[in-house]
Amino acid sequence: MSQERIFIKGNEAVARGALAAGCKCYFGYPITPQNEIPEFMSSAIFEVGGQFVQAESEVAAANMLLGAAAAGVRAMTSSSSPGMSLKQEAISYMAGSELPAVIVNMNRGGPGLGDIGPAQGDYYQATRGGGHGDYRTLVLAPATCQEGYDMTILAFDLAYKYRNPVLILGDAILGQMKEPVATWQPKPVAADEAADWCLTGAKGREKRLLKSLYLDEGALAGHNRRLQAKYKSMEAEVRFEEFQTADAELVVVAYGSIGRIAKSAVRSLRKAGHKVGLLRPITLYPFPSAALAALAATGKRFLTVEHNLGQMVDDVRLAVRRHADSEFFGVMPGNLPVPDDFEGPILKTLAGESLEAC
Repeated sequence: MSQERIFIKGNEAVARGALAAGCKCYFGYPITPQNEIPEFMSSAIFEVGGQFVQAESEVAAANMLLGAAAAGVRAMTSSSSPGMSLKQEAISYMAGSELPAVIVNMNRGGPGLGDIGPAQGDYYQATRGGGHGDYRTLVLAPATCQEGYDMTILAFDLAYKYRNPVLILGDAILGQMKEPVATWQPKPVAADEAADWCLTGAKGREKRLLKSLYLDEGALAGHNRRLQAKYKSMEAEVRFEEFQTADAELVVVAYGSIGRIAKSAVRSLRKAGHKVGLLRPITLYPFPSAALAALAATGKRFLTVEHNLGQMVDDVRLAVRRHADSEFFGVMPGNLPVPDDFEGPILKTLAGESLEAC
């Protein structure tokens, strides 16, 4: 893929990032607002010698992903909120079997079928594992089309570094908006990156077993200890953006598209002389708890803004609990916010007034 600057939707940016990262298998099922991903992959992946399957369901697509991952193939699936719910069993199996794969969720409104507009109601599902058992997936939350491209490449590298599923959590805003994206080509994928564990047939070597079932006494406990140690080591991957926090009296915490909208509100209030700043988590798991704790230790106050009824705010409050708390402002799923919607709540928080969701 040649380097170029192109004007594309966020969904296509994610798909192009996957191909640049060496994705050779895509398994999907149509659901709005992420349909441009399978649409693009249905032709483009063949140009790089890959395979595309529109599965019979989201359940089937996720289990096909598991099979490709077990064979050491860079593979991806994508969906949106109701479809992601159907993928959770397979994602739990992949985490338990320590299989690398990339899963994209362009979050839409809920619960249930909800609507096809943007929302952030899948934060708990994404950061707490989503399926059964004690497991975690690395979670990346892009806010721009460029980040959608870049973070998809990163997601594949992290998946293989930790032998673990990596989730990209976007929303309908990111998926459907168009922006210039500078494509780039990462280093070629090493041909032997999965050679010491993948299943290729045991001819000429000892047999291997990839599994998530442990029935011997103490075996599952030992397996979970190893997994928890791995999840702890993922803290080395924490990423976040800070904007004007050094002298801020109030720090707004928001991620993804809402983080981008909140940044515009913060920038406007700064011009008016208000000491406000922004911290935008880019990795939702691992969460930038240490960065928030460091800000809290300097006496700053916090306002968490989300496109839901309050989910990430729990992680913010846990991070700052020794020194501070966090107020919360939620945009009701089904509403589409603009920067002006956030300026009032930020000013009210500065003044110590109570907030209501919009």
